[in-house]
Amino acid sequence: MNRYWLLLVGAGICEVGWVTGLKYADGWLTWLLTVIAIGLSFAGLMAVSRALPVGTAYAVFTGIGAAGTVLCESIFFGVELDAGKLALVILMVIGIAGLKMTTGHPEQEKEADS
Repeated sequence: MNRYWLLLVGAGICEVGWVTGLKYADGWLTWLLTVIAIGLSFAGLMAVSRALPVGTAYAVFTGIGAAGTVLCESIFFGVELDAGKLALVILMVIGIAGLKMTTGHPEQEKEADS
């Protein structure tokens, strides 16, 4: 996994933080952390979109955010996670992994064409 994919995962994790923060922030510190997470997530997405296909990067970014938010709410805030919701999260993760596996890297594609 190259650094752009790692940065994208980090940006997706920051997205989980700010989405959760929008719902649960209740003081100046939690709001500050929410604003920082917003900045970090979008800065990371902008950086990776220069190196990875933007459609794939955005789909992975939002998928990590959606799946992570559902799981974090269930684990940390006691929101019910029924079998249907869990199955859909698993399906989303499979789709994200599929996008990652089918996305080539420009350097590798140039070498293959030579």
